[in-house]
Amino acid sequence: MADDETNLPETIGRYVINDEIGRGGMATVYNATDPQFGRNVAVKVLPREFTHNPHFKERFEREAQAIAQLEHSAIVPVYDYGEDDGRAFLVMRLMQGGTLADRINAGALDPEDIADILDQVAAALDVAHKRGIIHRDVKPGNVLFDEHGDAFISDFGLVKIGETASSLTGSMIVGTPAYMAPEMSQAGGLTSLVDVYALGVTLYQMLTGELPYQADTPLGTMLAHAVEPIPDIMQTRPETDPAVAR
Repeated sequence: MADDETNLPETIGRYVINDEIGRGGMATVYNATDPQFGRNVAVKVLPREFTHNPHFKERFEREAQAIAQLEHSAIVPVYDYGEDDGRAFLVMRLMQGGTLADRINAGALDPEDIADILDQVAAALDVAHKRGIIHRDVKPGNVLFDEHGDAFISDFGLVKIGETASSLTGSMIVGTPAYMAPEMSQAGGLTSLVDVYALGVTLYQMLTGELPYQADTPLGTMLAHAVEPIPDIMQTRPETDPAVAR
């Protein structure tokens, strides 16, 4: 791995890096080749500061193992995990059909496509929830498509790994405020209902092209989820089936 994190590393673990796919606060994602199996994969590298705490490695391995054991046709499979040059990484299937966020930004979605996406993601979440795993960051950017257009949910456990690092370093809890259930900003244990809530926000966005709550700051958005009334989808998209609007 390169010393300068702004440069493209040659390898991460045994994986040969081809290109950078994306970069965010939680991870940098690379298109890579696995020479052992001769396939392209996505390598998600977590920030170096996460591994500074000696307790992080054990917690990361525990979460990574749980994620890798999730098996469902609509869950992006995790193939491997590890640490290279002081940075933890996850290796998963490379999805080449874009994201749900891309599709929403491109314009209105067909109702049948919305139903198919919702069914696939909900079924995947149900499998995870039955194993006691909460996603914590369900959103269009984490719904990926393969080359056939089938939907997959990605990044299971990544927010929990980030929260582990944040609690060890004293930094802020991570997540995406626009999709966060009110209880995620409060102390106490979370349930799978936070994923159901986020999927509902995602459905609203698929139907309308807009978020139900928006504010100038992340804190303001989180507050809006807690205190503002549920928006009437019929006001934004009157052609919506009334049964769906309810």
